[in-house]
Amino acid sequence: MNSSELQQLQNEPACQHNGKSKSGCARMTPGGTQGGCFFDGARNALLPVADAAHIVHGPIGCSGSSWDGRGSRSSGPMLYRTGMTTDLGEMDVIMGRGEKRLFHAIRRAVEQFRPAAVFVYVTCVPALHGDDVEAVTRDATQRWGVPVIAVDCAGFYGSKNLGNRYAGEVLLKQVIGTREPAPLPAKARTAFRRVHDVNLIGEWNVGGEFWNVAPLFDELGMRILCTLSGDARFAEIQTMHRARVSMLVCSKALLNVARALTENYGIPYFEGSFYGIENTSQALRRFAALLGDPDLTQRTERLIAREEANAWAWTAASRKRFKGKRVLVFSGGHKSWSLVGAMQELGLKVVAAGTEKSTEEDKARIRALMGPKARMIANNDQTALLNTFMDYGADLLVAGDRYIYPTLKARIPFLDVDHVRDIGYAGYAGAVELAQQLAASLNNPVWQAVRQPAPWHAPVATGMTALAGR
Repeated sequence: MNSSELQQLQNEPACQHNGKSKSGCARMTPGGTQGGCFFDGARNALLPVADAAHIVHGPIGCSGSSWDGRGSRSSGPMLYRTGMTTDLGEMDVIMGRGEKRLFHAIRRAVEQFRPAAVFVYVTCVPALHGDDVEAVTRDATQRWGVPVIAVDCAGFYGSKNLGNRYAGEVLLKQVIGTREPAPLPAKARTAFRRVHDVNLIGEWNVGGEFWNVAPLFDELGMRILCTLSGDARFAEIQTMHRARVSMLVCSKALLNVARALTENYGIPYFEGSFYGIENTSQALRRFAALLGDPDLTQRTERLIAREEANAWAWTAASRKRFKGKRVLVFSGGHKSWSLVGAMQELGLKVVAAGTEKSTEEDKARIRALMGPKARMIANNDQTALLNTFMDYGADLLVAGDRYIYPTLKARIPFLDVDHVRDIGYAGYAGAVELAQQLAASLNNPVWQAVRQPAPWHAPVATGMTALAGR
């Protein structure tokens, strides 16, 4: 990857703040990869493609630190859970054996697993060494007839988000638009009901949360061509250009894919979230509005009325227990603003929100929800975060798993909302689950117990005091 390509990635036209003077997407700065490097972003964006082989070309440490980095679930193939690497060592670099090891790794992956495609992730060492990975992948594609795609994602190129965006560019240039969707089943075609093809972009199916909303789309007659990339198949990504509407779930990752589909294929997109009852309803309404089907609009409103009534009924008991409770939300990207809204509709007061990986648009949404005096936390320092928690008298911290141990040591109720969790919070069912998990965290009797003085710290009676008490 050359400098001009990196510059293009850093200047995303769809970001509104890029129109301002001396603004733009985050540039590379020292320490900018603290929350994940360029390689992490690219691999996390593509790894949930379940039927593809994912080979990390580099030292085994890169593969080990990134394997299973997301709690993405698959409803079918499990090939994406198999860690593959060329395991480059010092002698491989000295003797120039990197390309040979990569070719043999691709051959083994193709012959042993029969993947739909192979993604090769180029890490820092082969990038510095100058391995011609594109030539290797091109020869491998011709030899075995399986798409082998080079992802030039050396960690020193930039931040994790930039890697997300680059993964999208790879898909746009080499994958999307190379296949037509399968025809609709005959039973799906009726004279009174149309079936609409849609995309979900930036949906990772963390904890299986996509499966909370998929039945809603099925009921409404919206066929999801692709979820990029949670529970995705390589063939589904190839057909994304035939959707009628796309929803951008994560407003920072893969924004370039949504914009390119609009520019190249005329597919409109909108930014939305499935976190929270109201957010889920608004997302379904936006789909119906952009599709322009009056019958779909009516059916959507009936579904929303039914699901909202059920969700409010199931969360009623939890909302009573949340009265007067204060919460600090520290998450990145779209989760920051969407979780703020989800907490507020449950009756919790959000005293501060994290914006470490949020766009300017995300921050604007947070201010709209919390007010102009909202406390925005951009620093991920653990001590500063705990101090903010204490200063605002919060009762619960909702954040990623990196903060679980400091908070537990501080005897603070904690709920994990990071991408490695096993529980999904999307959709109406996810809102009910979120309320239950919040209530369980807040009302766990362990907090009252651990905040009491330990038995060995209790005052010890002296000998004379003990005798006097007899």
